[in-house]
Amino acid sequence: MRMVDIIEKKRDGHELTTEEIRFFIEGYTNGTIPDYQASSLAMAIYFQDMSDRERADLTMAMVESGDQIDLSAIDGVKVDKHSTGGVGDTTTLVLGPLVAATGVPVAKMSGRGLGHTGGTIDKLEAIEGFHVELTTKQFAKQVNDIKVAVIGQSGNLTPADKKLYALRDVTGTVSSIPLIASSIMSKKIAAGSDAIVLDVKTGDGAFMKTKEDSIKLAKAMVKIGNAVGRKTMAIISDMDQPLGAAIGNALEVKEAIETLQGNGPEDLTELCLTLGSQMVVVAGHATTLEEAREQLKEVIANGKALDVFKQFVEAQGGNPAVADDPSLLPQAKYKVEVPAKQAGFIGHIVADEIGTAAMLLGAGRATKESEIDLAVGLMLHKKVGDAVEEGDSLVTIYANREDVQEVIEKIYANISIVDTKPAIPALIEEVITE
Repeated sequence: MRMVDIIEKKRDGHELTTEEIRFFIEGYTNGTIPDYQASSLAMAIYFQDMSDRERADLTMAMVESGDQIDLSAIDGVKVDKHSTGGVGDTTTLVLGPLVAATGVPVAKMSGRGLGHTGGTIDKLEAIEGFHVELTTKQFAKQVNDIKVAVIGQSGNLTPADKKLYALRDVTGTVSSIPLIASSIMSKKIAAGSDAIVLDVKTGDGAFMKTKEDSIKLAKAMVKIGNAVGRKTMAIISDMDQPLGAAIGNALEVKEAIETLQGNGPEDLTELCLTLGSQMVVVAGHATTLEEAREQLKEVIANGKALDVFKQFVEAQGGNPAVADDPSLLPQAKYKVEVPAKQAGFIGHIVADEIGTAAMLLGAGRATKESEIDLAVGLMLHKKVGDAVEEGDSLVTIYANREDVQEVIEKIYANISIVDTKPAIPALIEEVITE
């Protein structure tokens, strides 16, 4: 088998066989296929697309290129949740303990973040002492005991995806549905869960900017998951404005705690109930979404969700007292209010630019080597459609430096105030199960 023949076959719009896809992934992972041939095939896939079967084969070839986590020691149907990312996306911090409180095992592998704020791991490490280094045995025991654990990604999980992603980043082939879908799903499948619930964001602050592209990606991932024996479903959710009010690591942990107490922002709470209901149903702990939602609302109301959060934090070395006293989280030295310059209604909030404003404070990483300041970030006081009077605070800036003029200017440039109340975007655009 020759790589040049595989490239020409895909270039001319033909389907690759399972063996050809495996040959490519194995050869590229072990270094016998060079970057220039891999990038040529990636470009051919970009233009010619892949069939559902090819996408599933590519995903599984990447899964088999490295370690696979065996979760068979954990009782019950293990459910994982994945978000394609956005601004203020605190859902994992809420969903892990919330869903676990209903008895569903949540065995989560998460990463660190590049971009606006840290990833789930960075956010959890805002809790003093919290660590994500657990052996597979410790991980399984913790999930069996308290139904939830979150660990960092294994060093040798889907090495083919790591190589291919780095290559796509510099060859103009990132925005290819089959390549994105197989990249995401290979990591989820290698992580060992039985069922996967996907939160595919759409809008300004999302990777996929249009609803049409978001639906294409969601359908591709759902088909891959179901084709390889993982019960998979997706929702399309709005990211035209930040989710919730907090953007920044310690601020998002505080907001997650408030949500588990039943006092969180309306949009974050609704998204967590929607995703959580799907997780409870795919795990077989409820027969309908309505029944699942009632279970989730009950564990918030009776305090069980917050109790599980405390157990989870303590089990992983953190101080559970943060759940009752969020002032124990890292605190910024300075708070600066950004007042509205006129009265009216919030017309638009450009999510990714507001996320960049938080990153300028140090809340996120511009490069892998960047140090995150866990205390800093932004707190939004108004969302799209909200009425505002001149002088009302639009945003509170939490900073560890006095000069935040650049951040203030970016906020003013990306939050518009209009005379007429605009249409409020739907939070949940679509649910995809097949």
